[in-house]
Amino acid sequence: MGGIGKVLITLGLLLFAFVGYQLWGTGIETARAQSNLKNEFQRILDATTTTASTAPSTTDPTVSTTPGVTVATTVPVAEAGPKVPNGDVLFRLIIPKINVDAYVVEGITKDALKKGPGHFRESPMPGQLGNAAIAGHRTTYGAPFGDLDALKPGDLIETITPAGSFTYSVTGTVIVKPEEYSIVIPTIDPTVATLALATCEPKYTSRLRLVVQARLVPELSGQVLAPPTATLPDSPDIILPGDDTTSDTTSDTTPGSESVTTIDATGTTVPDSVDDTVDDTTSTETDGFAVGWFDDTAAIPHAIGWGLALLAVWLGSYFAGFALTRLYVAFLVGFAPTIVVLYFFFENVNRLLPPGL
Repeated sequence: MGGIGKVLITLGLLLFAFVGYQLWGTGIETARAQSNLKNEFQRILDATTTTASTAPSTTDPTVSTTPGVTVATTVPVAEAGPKVPNGDVLFRLIIPKINVDAYVVEGITKDALKKGPGHFRESPMPGQLGNAAIAGHRTTYGAPFGDLDALKPGDLIETITPAGSFTYSVTGTVIVKPEEYSIVIPTIDPTVATLALATCEPKYTSRLRLVVQARLVPELSGQVLAPPTATLPDSPDIILPGDDTTSDTTSDTTPGSESVTTIDATGTTVPDSVDDTVDDTTSTETDGFAVGWFDDTAAIPHAIGWGLALLAVWLGSYFAGFALTRLYVAFLVGFAPTIVVLYFFFENVNRLLPPGL
């Protein structure tokens, strides 16, 4: 009975330690990634010479609200550039009200969100017409959006991109179910630049979604650009990666193969040739908010290996103390190796669990 009691106490202490790792230890990995992203982003800024066409600009662009139809405008069009892989830095996000200063990466996969807030690949960049959407952790991996619920209408959000600096003003906050995620993330009005910050609600669960909405403040921002692909989707009812819902209607439309009609300034209909090839980087990706238990099966052998290493450290420490008949020797010998091995053990165990958002 004494042996069973010791085992249960040890397991209880391990559980408490694991909670501490999730709340604070995961931030070590994110802090290291953010440091690397900062350096990479500075190199991008140093290498940037121009990000827009030389077309004249206007503050009153005209965009058709008819699905599948766009009207030519004089808003500069952002350069398309190469596709950015998931996890690579895109821009800097600053929210003074909640002390956020983070570098945002492309993609919302589980691995991408470990590095920092992630940009929804389907949405435009900040500073472009449409709704730029960003997701972030709320309780783990540095919890960049931990206090997102504290933002109120009028609070400012600044984004710094290679195309310039763009400031948004919060307009409101909504809480939706995961299956309703697609209502608040896609672009509703392509004539204005908006921003959406998404995280999980309430804290410590991923049951609901908290979305803060904001609108660009022109006098505090640089030149607004049109997205590289300035076309409207055939339907605003977009299903986001990771959503478990499906549309009631059947469609064979795939990203990159939409039927689009463009009207030039003279009113002449110009047929567009749209490439129907789907790039790997634009295909539907797994939402980091939606993954479940044992999603990363590659972590299983690593978790077992580090678990055996932890057991070996404990046994070695115990026998060292037993041989010297000094219990404190076991603690002295085993403390530092235990901390190191325990960190990597928890890191791999955490890969097998749903994300603590």
